[in-house]
Amino acid sequence: MPVGMIYARRLAVLATSAALVGTGFLATAPAAQAAMPTPVSAATARTYLAALTVKAEGSSSGYSRDLFPHWITQSGACNTRETVLKRDGVNVVTDSSCAATSGSWYSQYDGATWTVASDLDIDHMVPLAEAWRSGANSWTTSQRQSFANDLTRPQLIAVTDNVNQSKGDQDPAEWLPSRTAYRCTYARAWVHVKYYWNLSVDSAEKSALQSVLNGC
Repeated sequence: MPVGMIYARRLAVLATSAALVGTGFLATAPAAQAAMPTPVSAATARTYLAALTVKAEGSSSGYSRDLFPHWITQSGACNTRETVLKRDGVNVVTDSSCAATSGSWYSQYDGATWTVASDLDIDHMVPLAEAWRSGANSWTTSQRQSFANDLTRPQLIAVTDNVNQSKGDQDPAEWLPSRTAYRCTYARAWVHVKYYWNLSVDSAEKSALQSVLNGC
């Protein structure tokens, strides 16, 4: 295709995009979307789930988010939140302090796309309070910090802020993404994280996860 035609097409695409992003919200997913680390397969997740300790959820007594130091520096001026925003977004531009000044982010939980970073929360797949009640209460602060900033497992993901807030510290027996197409990935990721970090599951949580995974 001649260079002039390519340039014209790009201008048309940019003009269309500009008309949509004024509100900070787009209705469709970007063509190329970065993502959190890929969780284990459904078959492996079922094996992992069968190996997890099943016990009643522990108490929240003594829990504090401060016991899970998070958003630590990852590289240069970039902390964990900023690193995930850059990883999960498309065409993300950051300033000298690593804050995202532009880009687009597709929220896998609800299917919304945002163009303002402040509309995104970084969700802990397995919430910190849930982890506390599932065994993290006995960890060292160093272990809890590693868990809260885990970029290697599918533990951190950028999603619509109020959706993350509606999830809170609930497990899959109590909350699943409204976007049903993502529930299989969600269950695989949840089990992957719990297995790696040797956290327990309660019976209702295990049953909910089995139900999702059996449909994958």
